[in-house]
Amino acid sequence: MSMSRTTMSTRYEIVQKYAEQYKKVTKKKKGSILDTVCDTTGLSRDRAARLLAAGGYQKTRIRSAKPIRAETRGRKPKCGAGDLKALVELWKYSDYACGKKLAAAIPAIMGALLRFGEVSWSEDVQKVLLEISASTIDRVLKPEKKRMGFKGLSTTRAGSMLKSQIPVRLGTEWADAKPGYVEVDLVAHCGNTTAGEYVNTLDVTDITTTWTETRAVINKAQKHVFQALIWIRFFLPFDLRGLDSDNGSEFINAHLLRYCMKEELVFTRSRPYKKNDGCHVEQKNNTVVRRHIGYERYEGQEAVDLLNEFYALLRLHSNFFQPQTKLISSERVDSHVKKTYEEYKSPYERVLASPDVPEEKKAELREVFETLNPAELMRGMADVLQKLQAIAIPYQQAGGR
Repeated sequence: MSMSRTTMSTRYEIVQKYAEQYKKVTKKKKGSILDTVCDTTGLSRDRAARLLAAGGYQKTRIRSAKPIRAETRGRKPKCGAGDLKALVELWKYSDYACGKKLAAAIPAIMGALLRFGEVSWSEDVQKVLLEISASTIDRVLKPEKKRMGFKGLSTTRAGSMLKSQIPVRLGTEWADAKPGYVEVDLVAHCGNTTAGEYVNTLDVTDITTTWTETRAVINKAQKHVFQALIWIRFFLPFDLRGLDSDNGSEFINAHLLRYCMKEELVFTRSRPYKKNDGCHVEQKNNTVVRRHIGYERYEGQEAVDLLNEFYALLRLHSNFFQPQTKLISSERVDSHVKKTYEEYKSPYERVLASPDVPEEKKAELREVFETLNPAELMRGMADVLQKLQAIAIPYQQAGGR
């Protein structure tokens, strides 16, 4: 029902009269004021409470009167414009990590950036970044994020001759592993066809520390894969104790078996077609290799050299500045599986915390860490990727070769 101008003016006067008083009285007296205002003006109790709490109507034209909002509802944002800019920069130098990873990586990355003069943030900005939560990071960075990628091809070909001599080990049987027990796998850079010869990446992931090393090889020949494995062993920050591979012939062969027996290395394999048995390295195939190199096809020695130049930088960034979590236990409760995860730590931090790694190795790693600039590593990786993209055979075109 429409109200006359006189009635609207009266309502305005009554609300303005009680507004100042409403702010100062107790909760009990506020109820009495609300009763009076509602009985006198005909306003609903909810509407009257909002008007009184806001300080009354705006002093504009009576017909378009609106309540005055003393302040915006909800919590004030923790990130100002300067904080947001710094957070986006940190996210970039973390290689676009998710909120949980970035929250754990901020102290190490920010410390290195400040140490090398890459940034000059105020103490207030630094404090905000050190206190920011993972959920806030994801929420603030949501507009910046993009998703991309598509599924690749499986190129594993069974090597069955020596299976009986190499025991099967499940992915769940690594609970007692020390640093040095690794899972190995090949990632094919074949585009959308496995025809012809193409470059592969050997991925080696330590079970306990999640330390990951990668090395490109010109094809899947046993000799190239074996040479890459020996090269990676030299750069591991701990002694190699054992290998676990899939059933591909590049691993299940007499040459690698003899080497493991000679060096007293444990050699095990996964069950055929059971990727979860090699879950640690399978995860790294995606987050370390595919995420950066993608699914394009690469051929020839030039691609191998560029990939290895890229991996030399990537190993430093991912192992020293990329925190990762680990599954501690899983328990089935009715129809659900309850999983417990370890807190986020970088492979570098896990190596330092391990009692099974010699102190000399730890001291060497600390010296290396002090020399690392994540911003410089990211710039170097971007430069090499640009050269790689120039010689890549696009995924859609690879099948037509």
